[in-house]
Amino acid sequence: MATISDVVLIHVDNKPGFYARIEEINPDVKPGWWQVRLLVFTFPLQVFTWILDEFQIEGAAFTMGGTPIRLEPVVSPLEEERLKQEQREQEQQKNLRREAGSSKVVSLLDRRKK
Repeated sequence: MATISDVVLIHVDNKPGFYARIEEINPDVKPGWWQVRLLVFTFPLQVFTWILDEFQIEGAAFTMGGTPIRLEPVVSPLEEERLKQEQREQEQQKNLRREAGSSKVVSLLDRRKK
């Protein structure tokens, strides 16, 4: 879920429209809805406050005046590469554990009892 200080790409009419940073998320008077204040990266900078529910903040599509809108979190390419590297390392560790678990272990204590 997008949260405060996250950068999001706003899709307008199913096309990338503009970038914004989430400045604040405050509860609205309607239960389950939130007032989301966005700093829109335009020239000059603009501030929008949209009233959204949790699913819309998470990226579900909604409409404004009949126009489809959707928020998509922006992930830095450096962060994506770091996450991919962590996943590769976890897979390697899992494979090593699996290989180590498949080898036969001979107990020296059991051999002495015979």
